[in-house]
Amino acid sequence: QVQLVESGGGLVQPGDSLSLSCRASGRTFSTMAWFRQAPGKEREFVAVISWSGGNIRYADSVKGRFTISRVNGRNTMYLQMNSLKYEDTAVYTCASRNRLDLSENPGDFDSWGQGIQVTVSS
Repeated sequence: QVQLVESGGGLVQPGDSLSLSCRASGRTFSTMAWFRQAPGKEREFVAVISWSGGNIRYADSVKGRFTISRVNGRNTMYLQMNSLKYEDTAVYTCASRNRLDLSENPGDFDSWGQGIQVTVSS
């Protein structure tokens, strides 16, 4: 069973940067992703990264501002968020799936972290 723990959330101002981490433990994991859920909205895809890190996809809303990466030797995935906007406010959750192909569908992921709050406010 994979266990995922996020860290790095917090309160920032518009235009600021913030970095999230997701540390995994347990059995081998493969594709990993970040999702987010704002109050009153459905969970939405943010970014996904393959096991090698060579294949990456972003939601259009974060493309050019967010960067997903991973260090497999540390069992850790990251999300660097720059130029944050009010609409980036949400609970960010990392997820993993034991398959090599990428997916943007939350239903395709096997393991989930508990989520961490990111608030963008002036």
